[in-house]
Amino acid sequence: MRAFIVSSIIGVLGFGEDGEIIEKVLFPKEPKKIAEKIKQINSGEIIEEVKALIENLKARGYKIFVFEDAELARSVREELKVNSEVKDQLSVGEDLRENLEEYAVKLGFLEAPSEMHKLIHEVSMEMSRISIRKAAERRDFLIVQAVRALDDLDKMLNLFAGRIREWYGLHFPELNRLINNHETYVRLVRSLGKRESFSEKNLKKFDLPQRKIRQVLEAAQTSMGAELYDRDIEQIQMLCVQYLNLQDARRKIEKYLEEMMEEEAPNISTLTGPVLGARLIALAGGLENLAKMPSSTIQVLGAEKALFRSLRTGARPPKHGVLFQHALVHGSRRPLRGKISRVFAGKIAIAARTDAFSGGFVADQLKKDLLKKIEEIKKMDSKRGLLKKPHKKGKIRKR
Repeated sequence: MRAFIVSSIIGVLGFGEDGEIIEKVLFPKEPKKIAEKIKQINSGEIIEEVKALIENLKARGYKIFVFEDAELARSVREELKVNSEVKDQLSVGEDLRENLEEYAVKLGFLEAPSEMHKLIHEVSMEMSRISIRKAAERRDFLIVQAVRALDDLDKMLNLFAGRIREWYGLHFPELNRLINNHETYVRLVRSLGKRESFSEKNLKKFDLPQRKIRQVLEAAQTSMGAELYDRDIEQIQMLCVQYLNLQDARRKIEKYLEEMMEEEAPNISTLTGPVLGARLIALAGGLENLAKMPSSTIQVLGAEKALFRSLRTGARPPKHGVLFQHALVHGSRRPLRGKISRVFAGKIAIAARTDAFSGGFVADQLKKDLLKKIEEIKKMDSKRGLLKKPHKKGKIRKR
């Protein structure tokens, strides 16, 4: 015998071939629970009500179960080991939806037909809340926020470093050209303060090369900077403390980002590095969006202004966007960067689709293929260079 299974806002109902209800399992009368169960059914999950209905119908001799949803029919067939069929629009399903108020009262789910409008409104609101909550819980959105926080911190750190160098430069201007690294410069100022404290013993604590220590000592002894009061130095050192705190916060966020990328996008992280991979996800607006992009779009992510300018004015289009940050691209000769970016973007597209949809790990093979392809590009370039090597021009004799 064949039974037709239809899900609705009131529960899961079983109909016979004559269109009459032969079995029912109703939902709890709480809108939140109803919304959760409908969401599960729509995603092809087998909820307890569906299992109970199938078991009851099997006990009554029904062997074939017809569903409107293909995904649910497949799940029932695989998990419950029963025969299931699919029909897009069941006549009993249409009748149920058209006369839902009457069925709800008849089955004792509602006391009056007028209550159905309120129930539908409440369940719809709960389903919207669930959808919004699910979207907000996507882990790749946390990656987007983390990489944007890193960018903001970098801007702030550069501003602080510039201000500290200018301010302290009034007292010891020569140090600015001797120490290029911002963090080392700030640590020196924070720990030593006035230039009189720049002794060989104190400078050795910062792991500076001996040659650099000698240069700093000579500069401190012959400095043309102004003398500052202790309270002036204290204000500069206070700013140094804030800079170092921000630097520490940046390291923690970067470590968090690396862990997140390892969990959510291991293929992209291995192929591009965690920070660059996270920046690609941020520019795309999420991992799934990145996975849906063609490789040609991934290649120019971050160079949108240049791309639109080329479309508008006819100028040469950009060859790469943020991919330039990777050593494989910026470490190559200028004429080859476009080709390498194109190959690189193709591998990133595969990695993103794997991370977003299949969940396997293919990054090692992708990286191997990428390096092989780049090597081929460089060899071809070398051969062309040899072929195009100009001959020495000889002097033309006048007769």
